[in-house]
Amino acid sequence: MPLRFAPLTGPDLIAQLDDVARLRIDVFREWPYLYDGDLEYERGYLAAYRDSAEAIVVGAFDSDLLVGAATGSPLSDHAEEFADAFQGHGIDIDEVFYCAESVLRPAYRGQGAGHAFFDLREAHARALGARYCAFCAVVRPDDHPARPAGYRPLDGFWRKRGYDKLEGAFARFSWRDVGKGEVDEKPLQVWLREL
Repeated sequence: MPLRFAPLTGPDLIAQLDDVARLRIDVFREWPYLYDGDLEYERGYLAAYRDSAEAIVVGAFDSDLLVGAATGSPLSDHAEEFADAFQGHGIDIDEVFYCAESVLRPAYRGQGAGHAFFDLREAHARALGARYCAFCAVVRPDDHPARPAGYRPLDGFWRKRGYDKLEGAFARFSWRDVGKGEVDEKPLQVWLREL
């Protein structure tokens, strides 16, 4: 059965947040995020989408089951750590729509979800009058011991979508890696495109 994609806002968005939290926990355990998450933290993090009148979650559904999600909101409504990365780059954060996570269960990859996630979030951003869309991607060393053999980063896909690295723009965010006891800070590269 083909995936169905739906933009979720308002009460429909709120109704899906726990399922989005579970997706984030499961999918972000994989390389390159290696995120050892928990539901309580996720609920706090995702509250920004519940509380933003201009936020969106794009849901990927197999029948009525949420199997993937991509989130977005005006950057000014998102975590301060991401907005700080834009300082000194001549970009007004009030003109930036932040495309945060895109998570999809492995069995559903390769069916066009990546494009659908960006298409629907970018359309939402345009409708809000945003000038830019941006996202961040974690930076890991090429020789990291957890890097899977044959791993291909998504840089080529993002560039085809019109995004490019905003040179020198890094957000800093902390989480616990799978198999590590302590929380530590990771750099996340900002990618940007003008709409």
